[in-house]
Amino acid sequence: DHRDLPSFPTRRSSDLNKIKEKLPSKGDAKDDLLVGLDIGTEFVKALIARVEGDNLEIIGVGRARQDLSDMHGGAIADIGGVVRNCEDALSQAEQQAGAQGRRAVIGIAGELVKGFTSTIRYKRPQPDRALDINEMEFIIEKVQERAQVKAQSQIAIETGNTDVEVKLVNSAIVSIHIDGYKVSNPIGFQGKDVAIQIYTAFAPMVHIGALERAAGELDLDLVAVAAEPFAVSRSVLGTDASSNFTAILTDVGGGTTDIAVVNDGGVEGTKMFGIGGRSFTRTIAGDMELSYDDAEKLKVNVDDANLKSSVATQVNASIDKTLEVWLGGVELALSEFDSVDHLPNRILLCGGGSSLVKLVDALKEQDWYKDLPFTKRPSIQHISPKDVVGIEDKTNSSLDHTFITAMGLLRVGYDTIVGSTETDSVKEKLNRILRV
Repeated sequence: DHRDLPSFPTRRSSDLNKIKEKLPSKGDAKDDLLVGLDIGTEFVKALIARVEGDNLEIIGVGRARQDLSDMHGGAIADIGGVVRNCEDALSQAEQQAGAQGRRAVIGIAGELVKGFTSTIRYKRPQPDRALDINEMEFIIEKVQERAQVKAQSQIAIETGNTDVEVKLVNSAIVSIHIDGYKVSNPIGFQGKDVAIQIYTAFAPMVHIGALERAAGELDLDLVAVAAEPFAVSRSVLGTDASSNFTAILTDVGGGTTDIAVVNDGGVEGTKMFGIGGRSFTRTIAGDMELSYDDAEKLKVNVDDANLKSSVATQVNASIDKTLEVWLGGVELALSEFDSVDHLPNRILLCGGGSSLVKLVDALKEQDWYKDLPFTKRPSIQHISPKDVVGIEDKTNSSLDHTFITAMGLLRVGYDTIVGSTETDSVKEKLNRILRV
């Protein structure tokens, strides 16, 4: 969905076999390597990183284009086709890294992935007794049970299937209050009323099953599945448990737009809607009676001085039509964060769809935000790989904002596999409990 991605050649089966002959087998995969696999609607992106202490060093990068029928609404529609594309992307990354990683984190997106922050108020039967880790585990379990019922109900309504199964994919503590007093370390405190906010993301088992099947076909050890907007938030938050980072993170992909609201280092919630870069291309194709590929070329070259002015006018009119609907989707998604007094005044963009200049300009210049609880017009900018905490690109691949989700997946993987240490804060220890 953009024109300035790093250029990665596509490799077909014969090339894949040659590459694999030169590499160690998956059985010899190094334990210090981690794979982030962003299976997007338009592209599969693969990153291989080496774990170096608290940091991750990217040593391999790959990317492969998806066919139109491979994905639907951000979810896998053709497992075989997606696996082939993942093999392409992974082989490029493995060749560059000179090694294969077995442990992988895969992102999950789509409108049926539900992420929200739940607050549970727990009246302690023995308020004079100091809180310990066992009691906190019990409280967290209750929050997750309540959140699962809510997610199952929402997905059942949207799919019309009351028997739909959902599974927890991500969870993280947002805040803890004891008798109205905010604490970062609840252990040892006395008090009667404990209010704990936890972000939870759930996805239908059918979507997770497709990802697990793809990982099996690719001979990968799936250490985590991550809701993609949560992964983006992890990319910019890093390991700082006391972070005061505040922003709206917007990942515009090919099939969906994923939004995460982060306040004082805590994920308030995530929303997704099914309009992305492909929606713009399809409108151009329909309005101008073109093939999808020709419409895509016009979309990414709409600002080219060599494009006939009459053609550019038609393309811009089609883009504007979809842009109006997309802005409405952003407004609706943000209006659903009704537990937030004020929305952050900073919007950070990533994903291929956000490369469309008109989309960025519309966010900056139009009055779409007027009816939302902003204190002023929000500032708009892209997330740069330099903004990603604790992850460094060692490949000189000129990674850009389209690889942020994949970098966030690496961070989720690191969070999942790293062991608890004596220096962890209690909030970090509790967050590790949540990731089990």
